[in-house]
Amino acid sequence: MAVPKRKTSISKKKMRRSHHKLSSINIVEDKKSGEYKLSHHIDLKSGYYNGKKILDI
Repeated sequence: MAVPKRKTSISKKKMRRSHHKLSSINIVEDKKSGEYKLSHHIDLKSGYYNGKKILDI
């Protein structure tokens, strides 16, 4: 059975876990309506994406 020879230091433990953080959600304010939405997504209420009408609602 594999058993560590030495105790893992706090520094090594934190370095190993440095990429375990949660990433933040990319929410932006819509320029026309002023509502918050996910970036790079179509605004479903108005049907606009990147200033162009995509959906007919």
